[in-house]
Amino acid sequence: MNDIVRLLDVVALADDMPEQNLVRGQVGTVVEELAPETFLVEFSDDLGKTYAMLPLKAPQLIVLHFEDTGLQLASV
Repeated sequence: MNDIVRLLDVVALADDMPEQNLVRGQVGTVVEELAPETFLVEFSDDLGKTYAMLPLKAPQLIVLHFEDTGLQLASV
């Protein structure tokens, strides 16, 4: 999307990936930068068991934020 993706970011998939059995919104962690704008993302269950790990491009990812970013959003 519009966020810069960094190592160890928690991210969500922007689109379904049926060939990988992953759906839009599924949450993973960036574990390696493979090339500019290409990242290895690990998807794991609540017990920490990895069920998918694959390279993804930055536009395929939504960086998740867990604290106030200080951004002002336009009202609709």
